[in-house]
Amino acid sequence: MNTLPAADSAPRSLVRERIGPARPPIPLASLAERVRFASLVPFNFILKLACVRFETFLALFERLTPASIDWAGRWRARATFYRAARRVPAYRHFLRSSGYRGGSPPETDKENYIKRYRTERRCDGGRIPEHDVTIDESSGSTGTPYNWVRTGLERHQSHIFISYFARYCYGTGRYLTINAFSMGAWATGINMGVALARNGIVKCTGPDVEKILHTLRFFGPRYRYLIAGYPPFLKHLIDTGEAQGFPFGEYELRALVGGEGMAEGLRDYLLRRFRTVYSGFGATDLEIGIAGETPLAVAIRRLCRARPEVRCALFGSDSRLPMLFQYNPLMHHVEVNANRELLFTISRKSLLSPRVRYNVHDEGGVARFDELQRRLSACGVDITALGAREGTRQLRLPFFWVYGRRDYTVSVMGANIYPEDIEQCLYADAALAKITHSFCLALEESAGADVHPKLIFEVDLAPTAELVAAYRESMVKGLIALNADFRAAWHEYPEALAPVIELHPRGAGPFAADAGRIKQARLLKRAEGSAGP
Repeated sequence: MNTLPAADSAPRSLVRERIGPARPPIPLASLAERVRFASLVPFNFILKLACVRFETFLALFERLTPASIDWAGRWRARATFYRAARRVPAYRHFLRSSGYRGGSPPETDKENYIKRYRTERRCDGGRIPEHDVTIDESSGSTGTPYNWVRTGLERHQSHIFISYFARYCYGTGRYLTINAFSMGAWATGINMGVALARNGIVKCTGPDVEKILHTLRFFGPRYRYLIAGYPPFLKHLIDTGEAQGFPFGEYELRALVGGEGMAEGLRDYLLRRFRTVYSGFGATDLEIGIAGETPLAVAIRRLCRARPEVRCALFGSDSRLPMLFQYNPLMHHVEVNANRELLFTISRKSLLSPRVRYNVHDEGGVARFDELQRRLSACGVDITALGAREGTRQLRLPFFWVYGRRDYTVSVMGANIYPEDIEQCLYADAALAKITHSFCLALEESAGADVHPKLIFEVDLAPTAELVAAYRESMVKGLIALNADFRAAWHEYPEALAPVIELHPRGAGPFAADAGRIKQARLLKRAEGSAGP
């Protein structure tokens, strides 16, 4: 489980605020824990020096053993917990209200922590500084915007890691980056531009095909290009360019994608025009650049696609092929709970609004480098040889894998579509609500590797083309009104957001298992044939 180390069952020192003895005290580290934290001081000093330059950063993680990385990551996360309990009013109240008295801290998520406390109370010291703070925005499950505050130092550290990830995957030579992520209040677009500017030249176009093709034509094939954007958008870029007769073969293009899962079929499609395609992992709730697909991680995933027995040995019996990432556990501590959901603790002191054991409800798993190495070896695969074939220096960083949101939220072009959104759209249309029994969300990948949201409804009428059109019109209209991310992505590229509508009579198709129930329930299911995590 790679769990955060538990506190001693009877901490030696406890702090009580003047609120009466009946409330649980604020935990402080025991003497044994303080000794461990003291032993981290020289380690943290070396880490700080190593991260100043890309070459020393690589050298450090080439030499550290998986066990030492794991030990330091767990105790840095433990120190973060104590710091948050001491300095963050909301987290202190959260621990008390949950009755915490030692052991592994309770999980936090949007429902039990973010929605419960004001932004200021979730900040270090209970306030938002008046200088050097940036606010990012994301959309909640009902379209309510959520704001996330970050200090300049916190963003700077994240930019460094993204910069190093790009240099590791794409090489240290200079390239012209075209940043096609959505611009504005969203976390990814502007921050990706700033981070990648550390490596070379950047032009932020947003997801605008014509601007990108114009930029390529203007500067010509003498430059080496890195194009960053949502996976389906880069496919649209290729399709549009080919339709216009753009000479892709004359250009050296690489792709950096993120914002949603990517099927290997789509990677294959992109590799027709891009020399390499790697994805990053992040969440606005947490931060961007938490992890990345390394050449080794991609090689392992593609091996698992070709050999189901390897997939089963690495990830278990689940038939889905998860996305696989490597991450720096000295910045992000990752655990897995009993529901196979990933928990994240960002263990840097620079965080204005700390997140401790935060659950974004992504389903997946985690493994140390040497653990995954042993599992591959049992299948006759040498991880060292596999990495050597990819031509990059092997970093013994841990892995985590992601199937997708446990609540089956789907994401297209960076826009999350939630079951609550669909339910609200249905209730807004009385005629459709009356005939709809339940629904499913999924992603559909066509033979041409196009990805669209797929909405499947169980209805009380015979499905007709007119009824399909009515559902499509109502869902699009409702999602544009409810969901800020969907609305922005729709205006930028409506073709990718156009939902595929599928109707089934009562008890048919994916709803067959529920044919005998009496009470209506708009249950969320994973539809057959959904693509990617």
